[in-house]
Amino acid sequence: MAVKAPPAPVYQWTGCYIGLNIGEGTSGSNFGSAVEAGTYLTGGDPATVAGSGGGSKNADGVLPGGQVGCNYQTGTLVFGLEGDIDYFRSNPVFNNNTNTLANGNTFAIGQSLTTNYLATIRPRIGIGADRNLAYVTGGAAFTSISYTETYSDTNTPPGAGSASASRSLVGWTAGAGWEYAFADHWTVKAEYLIAGFPTTNANGLITGPGGTSNTLHGSADLLIQLIRAGVNLKF
Repeated sequence: MAVKAPPAPVYQWTGCYIGLNIGEGTSGSNFGSAVEAGTYLTGGDPATVAGSGGGSKNADGVLPGGQVGCNYQTGTLVFGLEGDIDYFRSNPVFNNNTNTLANGNTFAIGQSLTTNYLATIRPRIGIGADRNLAYVTGGAAFTSISYTETYSDTNTPPGAGSASASRSLVGWTAGAGWEYAFADHWTVKAEYLIAGFPTTNANGLITGPGGTSNTLHGSADLLIQLIRAGVNLKF
């Protein structure tokens, strides 16, 4: 009488893991500008300059990094918590060099925002089907940025100014992914995340001859979208 081999055990996702990831990200910023009335730019020039400092730009960057997390499986439901950090150098730049002041001379507004890294802490919830895991995720996102706005004109003598800020930001993130256990202690994954961060504001001065000046305000928000793949070692 033939004896049937016992069925292969269903894979269990419970456990902790550490891994590496790499992906492609796009950061987008909406830039804004404001100029207060002062002793250098007068008449309608402050409004003209401010209106020329608004726009949106995107920039791409590569994200190499790592992650660590833990899962707990009950039935087909898998609950987890994951933290990750990736190097992310991205630099959306907005320039406007075409407008003119009331006297016919030209001016230029330039704005840029540079990211340095992206990190997240996210609960995950998914459905485990043996060695496949499909999940949704969301939580907190962290980054640091450097923001700069510059003004220059062709007056004689010329006026110039800038506003800048560097700070760490805390925002939100959400996404979804798929993970596959190709061996008992090794998995691969692919996921999409979107992360949003609050607006960064900066203040500075536009200065002209004889100590004349106007206050310059700049602002930029930040939205990051990324697709990445990773590999994990499960303990």
